[in-house]
Amino acid sequence: MIKPFLTELHAVFKSVLGHSLGVLTLTLGAVLILAGLVGSDQVEANRAPMPVAVALDIAPSVATTNTADLAPSSPSGATAERQQAGDTTSWRDMEVRRGDNLSLIFGRAGLNGADLQAVLDADASTKSLRNIYPGQTVSVKLDSAGRLSEMRYAKSPLETRIFTRTNEGFSATEETRSPEVRKAFRHASLKSSLFEAGKEAGLSGRLVLELANVFGGVIDFVLDPRAGDSFSILYEEQYLDGEKIGEGAIIAAEYVNDGKRFSAFRYTDSNGDQGYFSADGVSMRKAFMLAPLDFTRVSSNFNMRRMHPIMKVIRPHRGVDYSASTGTPVYASGDGKVTASGYSRSNGNYVYIQHEGRYMTRYLHLHKRTVKPGERVKQGQTIGTVGATGLATGPHLHYEFLVDGVHKNPRTALESLPRARTLAGKELASFRANISGVQTQLATYTNAWEMAVVGAAE
Repeated sequence: MIKPFLTELHAVFKSVLGHSLGVLTLTLGAVLILAGLVGSDQVEANRAPMPVAVALDIAPSVATTNTADLAPSSPSGATAERQQAGDTTSWRDMEVRRGDNLSLIFGRAGLNGADLQAVLDADASTKSLRNIYPGQTVSVKLDSAGRLSEMRYAKSPLETRIFTRTNEGFSATEETRSPEVRKAFRHASLKSSLFEAGKEAGLSGRLVLELANVFGGVIDFVLDPRAGDSFSILYEEQYLDGEKIGEGAIIAAEYVNDGKRFSAFRYTDSNGDQGYFSADGVSMRKAFMLAPLDFTRVSSNFNMRRMHPIMKVIRPHRGVDYSASTGTPVYASGDGKVTASGYSRSNGNYVYIQHEGRYMTRYLHLHKRTVKPGERVKQGQTIGTVGATGLATGPHLHYEFLVDGVHKNPRTALESLPRARTLAGKELASFRANISGVQTQLATYTNAWEMAVVGAAE
């Protein structure tokens, strides 16, 4: 009903502004405002035609499960103390410098070793002061005699460790703040890689990796992405005192790979277990990840007639080589038990994992191994890092997949595995009810972006 009107509205924008990039920004803003989902002061877009970033607050009536906005807390820490009348000169904020420890910080504040030892004694149970990092803040408050009366160590914007002088020394307490949670939307098209597209859209590297993990059971982000692929993501952002301090979890996402559309929605089931499911209730978490490491590039695919690069003879290459820089984390592709973790002349550092009886995965030429034989591992757990040990011409991961002891092409063998967990009955009905609003939001913002891009290109 609203689409014809939006088309006319866009035509007006185009006639006034021509083919400038302003068309993209104004069209997107107008579509979102008319859709009734956000106010004009809630829309923010990149000036480049691609990608478009939109920050939004979603009305509680369509909020997804377990993502209720939290009210901002009152000021805390040294800032709150300095706001108290008559107490503006006794606090001193000390920013942690590179190479700092608490002793050096106390020295700059003119405090003695007795105060330092008393604070360390109070911190003995948590030992939080042993690991302080550059950029953090240690605030000290002195009494009229110049002794330390209180100290605050801000471990993060949300966590502060407080040490207060008592008759017996110092007592330690923890102060925790809750951030305000807002929802945000981003959409981008791939030109070179998923990571670069996410970066251009304003997403952190952590959130891009989380996006890849959500779809890691259906998309191999080393092999599958194509130029022109696109993604949409609805996720949480955290704010404290009106300032963004970080990103939260993904609420829903969509990835279009070579024309095929994949969707994922966060859902907490009746047992309290949280995961991501497709629109028809099939878990996005498969028995195995398609790529067992951070997505980079593949130097050699499955080939039973491959010339060995060092031995110079034709030897079966029963796996996939993922070329990556030394130190790149290598993940267990599925839950299982480590049956071998060692070193050999040909394989270098290697790890073997047995999964559910029939399946085994092998990881060769590692720089380091971080698991031991007999250890149980979870899917996505780091088991080592990429290296060039053994008979290897350069840093890469050689990955093998075996079924009943027979090597299989890991890129195709997973297609024959049993179907992932599927919601049914009341659980499926609950899932559909919980994601209906999110589906509408994701589709509305994605369509708005696509309309704006098409309009800008006309």
